[in-house]
Amino acid sequence: MSSGPFSLHARRWWVLAVLSVTQLMVALDATVINIALPWAQRDLHFSLADRQWPVTAYALAFGSLLLLGGRLVDLWGRRTSLLVGLIGFAGASVVGGMATSFSMLVSARAVQGVFGALLAPAALAALSTTFHEPVERATAFSIYGVVGGSGAAVGLVLGGALTQWSSWRWCLYINLIFAVLSLIGVWVFVSSNRGEHRAPLDVVGTVLASAGLFLVVFGFGHAVTSSWSNAVTWGSLSLGGLVLAGFVAWQARSAHPLLPLRILTNRTRAGSLVALFLTTISIFALTLFLAYYLQGTLGYSPLRTGIVFMPMVAALGLSAALASARLLAMVGPRPLVPVGMLLGMLGMVLFTKLTPHSNYLDHVLPGLIVTGLGLGLVFAPAIASATAGVRHADAGAASALVNTAQQIGSSIGVALLNTIAVTVTARALAHAPDNSLDSARLATLHGYAVAFWWAAGSFGVGAIVSFLLLESGAVDQGESLDQISGQG
Repeated sequence: MSSGPFSLHARRWWVLAVLSVTQLMVALDATVINIALPWAQRDLHFSLADRQWPVTAYALAFGSLLLLGGRLVDLWGRRTSLLVGLIGFAGASVVGGMATSFSMLVSARAVQGVFGALLAPAALAALSTTFHEPVERATAFSIYGVVGGSGAAVGLVLGGALTQWSSWRWCLYINLIFAVLSLIGVWVFVSSNRGEHRAPLDVVGTVLASAGLFLVVFGFGHAVTSSWSNAVTWGSLSLGGLVLAGFVAWQARSAHPLLPLRILTNRTRAGSLVALFLTTISIFALTLFLAYYLQGTLGYSPLRTGIVFMPMVAALGLSAALASARLLAMVGPRPLVPVGMLLGMLGMVLFTKLTPHSNYLDHVLPGLIVTGLGLGLVFAPAIASATAGVRHADAGAASALVNTAQQIGSSIGVALLNTIAVTVTARALAHAPDNSLDSARLATLHGYAVAFWWAAGSFGVGAIVSFLLLESGAVDQGESLDQISGQG
């Protein structure tokens, strides 16, 4: 399988197609079920307070096990990890679609998260070790970045369509189609690297990383459903921070660390991770508050709401294809990522101007296009730069770190921006002249606007930090540290 017409070089674009389908499945599963939850709640008879758990269970398992998943990729090999992850993810999706109780649905979503934590770093690691030539690598990561960046919007469209035309259960069954296609592609096109790296698993590091990330993700999630002043919220976040500090200290002395700290010593890699982290925080404002605005204020259906996000996906693809794919290999990420951040900031500022009487073409579409153009300049260069030049033995760990930065950013975005919007809305309602529907709408939009300003601030900070940290000139994409140091 490693020679002849189906050599790694000859089948590299097929590998990209397979990995993109896998990434799309994992990315859209974070949102595809959101629109379907009211129907699932009706069929399975769970309370409004419990509605968050099918989403939270996936996020908790996915976020807390990413670093472990990344190291398993390095131990098992990328092909084996992809096959195991796809089979497990598909099986959990079928069980979730067949759920006859609330606990069965939540358990299936948690298992999806477990196997997603293996799939996400496996796919990214396979991509980073498949493409080495700078121009091709930039093109591959641009395509992969488009898929990952648009996954949330695609999930909204797909969830709305499946729920409206069939059943909420198909929001889970649909993964079986993606998984089967990916399984065939992985079996045929992805090469096996099993046995390259036989270092033992860092058990202490695994426990510390998983526990710390779980506590952090849970703490932010708990802030959404309770408050920032709640003892459980602060206790979970504080304990999670301490455990993660202990994890870092342990990694510095471990003979076979779960996350080799040498991965973080590169300025461009650190800047790329910060950029992804801050961008993911801001994206939450777009996917949630704008969806609420379109449905609650403008009266759009769930399906129509998902569809109107498509211009952003198109702009993201155009930006990544015309700019990132062509320029990244020549100039590196420094000119691209900060400009993308500034465009994202401008998009968020445009959304602060929405009123109860705004229309889609004049007031929503411009912000979507500007934001999409910005995201195309951030995702592909940042992901490519964050995984460039690492040892082959560390490819899974580095890829897991990329996914972890995005997952923690998402958790913070959900908790922080939602809390800001709710608090500002409540304050505005308390000072409203009356209890009319118009006053309530204005108060709600004021809450959204303030959250959008915070999201714009996150993009602005990201522009400054990425400009300071990212290095000028093309990143060395070709030679891994294995080749440079003679290791591996």
